[in-house]
Amino acid sequence: MDDHPIIEFRQVSKRFGQQRVLEGIDLSVERGRTTVIIGRSGTGKSVTLKHIVGLLRPDEGEVYFEGQRVDTLSERELRPIRRQISFVFQLNALFDSMSVAENVAFPTVQHARGRLDRRKLDKLVQDCLELVGLSGFGEKRPADLSGGEKKRVALARAIAIDPPPKVILYDEPTAGLDPQRSDVINRLIRNLQNEFNVTGLVVTHDMKSAEAVGDRILMLWNGRFIADGTVAELRAARDDHVRRFVEGVAEPEDVRNLT
Repeated sequence: MDDHPIIEFRQVSKRFGQQRVLEGIDLSVERGRTTVIIGRSGTGKSVTLKHIVGLLRPDEGEVYFEGQRVDTLSERELRPIRRQISFVFQLNALFDSMSVAENVAFPTVQHARGRLDRRKLDKLVQDCLELVGLSGFGEKRPADLSGGEKKRVALARAIAIDPPPKVILYDEPTAGLDPQRSDVINRLIRNLQNEFNVTGLVVTHDMKSAEAVGDRILMLWNGRFIADGTVAELRAARDDHVRRFVEGVAEPEDVRNLT
């Protein structure tokens, strides 16, 4: 097994106007495992993901995928990198005008640029829908689906490429779901990791989800990682911000004016 990290950040900083979102962060993501980044809303978790696929570029620092620096690549040079990485967006990003099957097939159709074996593609789509428990849903439209079903379609789309992705990036995969449907998504994330040996990078503020899927958990606070370890290690952390977040206890300044 390759011991080199599949994704690396080296002293990455990002600013939007006067707001410093990332402050010289270092990150090494181990292949074949699921790494979770937790933190409050607006702390830069999704910003971190977007740097990996070139949707954002760092103001300072370097980003690497499979040992290749990617933050300096052109859009054309990024294409082969992006074919190896799937992105599950927080709002699913499904096309309402397409059927479920067409949504799942969309990345493969885009990458193929006209060279498609339609029967092979149909089988791939059906296999992926079956894997996420949505056999028979291919002709439905996103408007006909529940929130949990839309999440599962997004997961099916993430793996419906041949060969399967090396990395799946999950942006708040359980956002807006009730606890039972969240549990289904968490189990699917684990199943995809085991089925394809895929590397997962999850950003979430849902501690129960982080515990369910994470081999390693990092906490982002004020642009820096202030914790890095297992669930048990984070629960035993001495840092007050880490402890309050893990336990779901408000920061003192957030409640000071409520009493």
